[in-house]
Amino acid sequence: MALTQTPTADQALDTLLAGNRRFVDGDPQHPNQNAARRAALMPGQHPFAVVFGCSDSRLAAEIIFDRGLGDLFVVRTAGHVVGPEVLGSIEYGVGQLGCPLVVVLGHDACGAIRAARTVLEDGVAPPGYVRDVVERVTPSVLAARAAGLSEEPDIVDEHIRRTVDLLVDRSPALIAGAGVVGLSYHLGEGRVRLVTSRGLDGAAAA
Repeated sequence: MALTQTPTADQALDTLLAGNRRFVDGDPQHPNQNAARRAALMPGQHPFAVVFGCSDSRLAAEIIFDRGLGDLFVVRTAGHVVGPEVLGSIEYGVGQLGCPLVVVLGHDACGAIRAARTVLEDGVAPPGYVRDVVERVTPSVLAARAAGLSEEPDIVDEHIRRTVDLLVDRSPALIAGAGVVGLSYHLGEGRVRLVTSRGLDGAAAA
């Protein structure tokens, strides 16, 4: 889908999922990655989605969604943990840049989730500010356990759902101005899977 005007949240999600399918199939188009696109963006940016993902080096949004310059407004933290700077950045993407869609992008084999599970098992917290990241992920691990979930994919999904809920609860303007979805990325396959959605017409949790 070529985006010549501001899409709806559902259209933006369809565009991302189509790009991911191309990436998985090994047939990327690499759109908007040439000199002409670079020059066209000089006056300003008009991305069609905010992607808030984990900082994991294997989770490069423009690559796994087969997009290019100016398409995505990307915010990343370890374990996609939320703080004021994250909320402000996402609100900027929605309110100032007009993005109709916010994506929370988690993934399997997440180091932050594994670290939180380890702390709960042995009681030894990591040093420095890594501890703060782990502490923000721990409620998701505890919630998954309370629901009887112990497998890593289920815990990852719970953390994605809780992050979506946190964004919507702490920033009501997000759901008023954009749809919010949670996607889980499988490192081995390269495929994203829909976990949860808020404020979209056509999306349903997988």
